[in-house]
Amino acid sequence: MTLDLSNRRKPQFKLPPKATDAHCHVFGPAAKFPYAPNRKYTPEDAPKEDLAALHRHLGVSRVVIVQASCHGHDNSAMLDAIACDPKNFRGVSIGDDGLRDGDYDRLHDGGVRGVRFNFVKHLGGAPDMAAFNRVIDRVKDRGWHVVLHLDAPDIVPLSGMLKALPLPFVIDHMGRVPGKGGTEQPAFKALLELSRVENCWIKVCGAERISLPPYAEAVPIARAIIDAIPDKVLWGTDFPHPNATHVADEADLVDLIPKIAPTAVAQQRLLVDNPARLYGFGS
Repeated sequence: MTLDLSNRRKPQFKLPPKATDAHCHVFGPAAKFPYAPNRKYTPEDAPKEDLAALHRHLGVSRVVIVQASCHGHDNSAMLDAIACDPKNFRGVSIGDDGLRDGDYDRLHDGGVRGVRFNFVKHLGGAPDMAAFNRVIDRVKDRGWHVVLHLDAPDIVPLSGMLKALPLPFVIDHMGRVPGKGGTEQPAFKALLELSRVENCWIKVCGAERISLPPYAEAVPIARAIIDAIPDKVLWGTDFPHPNATHVADEADLVDLIPKIAPTAVAQQRLLVDNPARLYGFGS
């Protein structure tokens, strides 16, 4: 059954043409795309049909599907979703040290443009760094980037490594810095310091991960990031919000956009121009 949005409100903010959800997931359906045996969590199915229904409801035109850890290294569900609209869909796979050049070629042909590594403790903590470095060496000359899912306390100790990365790197969910800590907390100051690195990008999604509705505590943090690097910020819904602390309404997240990016120019960069440049939409 497709996601029922009949009782969900539409956002007040109207997304611009070609707006991009640069961070979302597809889960299953498990009967067709089984979850990884060693997964840390088992989500409810949220197949490509649910994602498409949500995007029609919100007015999203372009999509970046981020491979979630519950599917492990099996990219089948993500690639199947991308194949429905390869012009407007891209993907980010989980960093896999077992892949070789031909595997990366197939992923690239399927719309994948990056690899992701989890460092967060509830998903198992930091990866094997030797394997991490081998994956970086394999993808750095492909025009790909690396996405990093960090806990806020990791930002300072990992900053040296991140600054030395030889390819664009994207930090998920505003570094998961707690909204209640504000913009003066050490982890956020370290995040802004990282943003000065030429190849650093930051996603200003995940308001529902760092604060509670109506997400007011996330606004100053997202606004400061956008002000610091307006040409290297991305936004996404994080649908269907794995491991969430509460049920999030994506309309609320869309309606935060004019609060964190108040001008039409800033909104165009955040939602259209920046993801188009990083993911090759329209090329």
